[in-house]
Amino acid sequence: MDRAKSTLEQWRILQAVVDYGGYSQAAEQLNKSQSSLNHAVAKLQFQLGVQLLEVKGRKAYLTECGEVLLRRSRHITQSVNELEMLASNLERGWEPQLTIAREIIYPMGHLVDALSEFLPQSRGTRVTIIDTVITGTSELINNQSVDLAICGGPPPKGHIAEPLLDIDFILVCHPEHPLAQLSHIEDDQTLAQQLQIVIKDTALSPNTDLGWLKAEQRWTVSNFHEAIAILKKRMGFCWVPQHLVQVEIDNKSLRQLHLKGSSKRKATLSLVIPNRDKQGPANELLEALILQHHQAKPT
Repeated sequence: MDRAKSTLEQWRILQAVVDYGGYSQAAEQLNKSQSSLNHAVAKLQFQLGVQLLEVKGRKAYLTECGEVLLRRSRHITQSVNELEMLASNLERGWEPQLTIAREIIYPMGHLVDALSEFLPQSRGTRVTIIDTVITGTSELINNQSVDLAICGGPPPKGHIAEPLLDIDFILVCHPEHPLAQLSHIEDDQTLAQQLQIVIKDTALSPNTDLGWLKAEQRWTVSNFHEAIAILKKRMGFCWVPQHLVQVEIDNKSLRQLHLKGSSKRKATLSLVIPNRDKQGPANELLEALILQHHQAKPT
């Protein structure tokens, strides 16, 4: 195996000389002698056979070759810094990866707000977000397949949940759909005669008793965006989170239906940590940020 001609320390010194504007300034910041920095950069240039810096007055300037090599060197030193940080974090119990189960009715913007605060403090932790539906979320919680879960409805037995917000569901169809011609829908039987658009439960063993599924004809899709696309083609009706269709309701491309005694339905979304005993510091931080976000911005 060929040995590298240069060292990471030489590249870090070169970066410091450029970033701080000269050898004397870099020496002060690095707490090293100016002569040692001069020697390190001169040796680097000799080993590579390329001039990286040229000094004009009291300031060092990059050559064209120096600019190219310095730019690449920053990627390398950054990767090494992240590797060293990861090793340190693993030793302290900081998780290298977190997996979040997000019930798809939970507004993604809320989670992104919390993650934007988490990122600067994340120490390189990778985050995976899994969109889940109905009992699919509970299944992941029970199996402890995720580190943190945002679930709809009561948490699985044996788990404690922290309520985050309530989501309103409204009954929706196209303005030209036969149901839209009714000022009020008197009973479920009227709906049962129409095509219902439903969202597929992500559980391996879904609970078919959950949700209103009395229509004889049903089409099942993976998410509400697909359901809304079907509704806009004048087909079927669907219970949809109000925040996902408010724009369509306002511009009259979709219409809210009024079912006697049940014009809206409500789902409470909660935060669950599937295994508190194994919760690490990164998970604790993200949990706190999500809760702080909801306390600061009640919905």
